[in-house]
Amino acid sequence: MRRLTGLDGAFLSLESPTTHLHILGAMIFDPGDVVGGLEFGGIRDMVADRVRLVPPFRMRMLEVPFGLQHPSMVDDPEFDIDYHVRRVSLPRPGRLHEMAELVADLASRPLDRRKPLWEFHVVEGLEHGHIALVSKVHHAIIDGVSGAEVMAAFFDLSADPAPRPIFGGGSGGRRPSRPEEAGDPPEPPTGGSDRSGDTTWSPPPLPGEVDKWRQVLGALPSQVDAVARTVSRTVTTARTLSGRNRELNGTLPPSPFGAPRTSINRAISPHRRVAFAELPLADVRRVSEVLGGTANDIVLAATAGAMRTFFAERNEDLETSLVALVPVSVRSESEQGALGNRVSAMLTSLATGVEDPVARLAHIREGTKAAKEQSRSIGTDMFAAWAQAAFPAVATRLSRLVTNLRVFDHVDPMFNLIVSNVPGPDVPLYMAGARLVAMYPLGPVVEGVGLNVTVFSYTDTIYVGVQACWDLVPDIATVANGMRDSLDELVGEANRRDRPVPWWHADLPA
Repeated sequence: MRRLTGLDGAFLSLESPTTHLHILGAMIFDPGDVVGGLEFGGIRDMVADRVRLVPPFRMRMLEVPFGLQHPSMVDDPEFDIDYHVRRVSLPRPGRLHEMAELVADLASRPLDRRKPLWEFHVVEGLEHGHIALVSKVHHAIIDGVSGAEVMAAFFDLSADPAPRPIFGGGSGGRRPSRPEEAGDPPEPPTGGSDRSGDTTWSPPPLPGEVDKWRQVLGALPSQVDAVARTVSRTVTTARTLSGRNRELNGTLPPSPFGAPRTSINRAISPHRRVAFAELPLADVRRVSEVLGGTANDIVLAATAGAMRTFFAERNEDLETSLVALVPVSVRSESEQGALGNRVSAMLTSLATGVEDPVARLAHIREGTKAAKEQSRSIGTDMFAAWAQAAFPAVATRLSRLVTNLRVFDHVDPMFNLIVSNVPGPDVPLYMAGARLVAMYPLGPVVEGVGLNVTVFSYTDTIYVGVQACWDLVPDIATVANGMRDSLDELVGEANRRDRPVPWWHADLPA
């Protein structure tokens, strides 16, 4: 049994009938070089063999009475691999936009909390003979970075891989950083069998009510103490931050609930839309070299340009620039390979009120710098501390109340959209011998914020996944296409400014 941290538990507590807090990845593979081809059975057998490398994938959530503590993860004695690995086919030839429609349908359905919180959907019938795997994993288990590491348990660095060690285990385990570090996996305890065919795994029965209550009563005093300490720390931090901001003359990050009200910031429905795009990594590097800014700054600038087009097509004038919530990984080196969430977040302006794309990028660059400095002043664990101190029952009831009363139809949003950037590998990956050719990530849509833009870098491309509320953003393709157009605009400016000056324009010697 392993108790969830406050941050992991918060993603369960804040879930509602309209807010599904799972993370998806649409991965497309080319099985052309697989001897004998690649079908569903081969992928199912590979996942069944490797699921033991990710222990939380065979564990279910055990709720605590009255929501007085965060749930625990326990081995599921009824684990069935065939529930989690499923098969679906698109009418041939399945195009990318049809793939996006399928993923949107999968994103619209919550995961069953009576089972381990993940699903893999194998998609056949794609164009070019490709096959896809759509992963759907709850945010309580992974964040963006650990999600990539979890999926690495099912990936290989070559079409003919060596055996792997047990991954993670919930105690800071580490993935091998080089293929030669991978050895034979340690032998798990002997016993019965799960329905994946693993004859060495024998989980104990689920804990009874007496055991649950014993844990709750034993942890209550520390929970109350954590609330008091977190409140005191928050008050002190707020005073320090207020004084610091008064002394600064430069750019300040946006304040919570300081974002403009827009048509995408209303109560959401449970239904989703999805769109995909690709950004050449060489273009991002070109803009960075000439115009400055990190890759994240340029992704934000591309998003800002897309959102300007999006609202212009809606004939919607914004009072101020859009505000994005940007998740930030606070995973230390010692936590690499550990599952769960090690994440904070910052608010930053997208400078959508600035017309010139180069000036807009400069504003975003200064804004993210100020937001990072403020985040360091607050502390990377403040959000986690509040999540740990809060009683899950209170968070759950508050989330349901906000949903039922459609609160965000009447109040200003905390922020307008979520933009997340997850770094990926720069080397090719393989699954069951098939090469990964594309990987589109999708972060969750939350109440009052109808749009999420998530990007994932892989080899020479940044893959963009846009997820939105079905009702609020029917024109989702405008966002995805607009990001490509916005990056092209920045590349054009970079090329223009970096063009050699003709000799007849050069300054002549005195």
